[in-house]
Amino acid sequence: MSEQIKVGISDYKIATAPNQLVTIGLGSCIGIALFAPKAKMGALSHIMLPDSTSFNDISNWPKFADLALPKIVDELREKASEEELLVKIAGGASMFSFSTESPILQIGQRNIEAVKTCLEELKLKIISEHVGGKMGRSMFVDLDTFDVKVRMVNRDEFVL
Repeated sequence: MSEQIKVGISDYKIATAPNQLVTIGLGSCIGIALFAPKAKMGALSHIMLPDSTSFNDISNWPKFADLALPKIVDELREKASEEELLVKIAGGASMFSFSTESPILQIGQRNIEAVKTCLEELKLKIISEHVGGKMGRSMFVDLDTFDVKVRMVNRDEFVL
């Protein structure tokens, strides 16, 4: 019997099929689904901030794209005994309108860029994404098929 494993904000989980990984409330945050196809094992990370460089306390490392992704990728590769990983991402919405277009306030866009840069540095290619816009999302990752359902309030469901 499969289990739905919930991933909170600034958190991640690793699980195997037939389980499903779920994260709700991706506003400006990014959900990163990683999948080791031979092992049918995956990880889901819910990052909140693009980088840790301006913070003194980085004990909650899953919060930051620059710290979370390398650690989670290493852990998944080790547990799955697989180098090749598939990646799908969602989130990074611009949830608030500001009178100024200051890049510092565009946290959703900064998160998207940071996640893409980190994944590129890890030599991982995003095979599908649903990012940006102005609405929050939820992500449901099927570890049998690596179908990733993205739900938005009052919108059609997307399958990545």
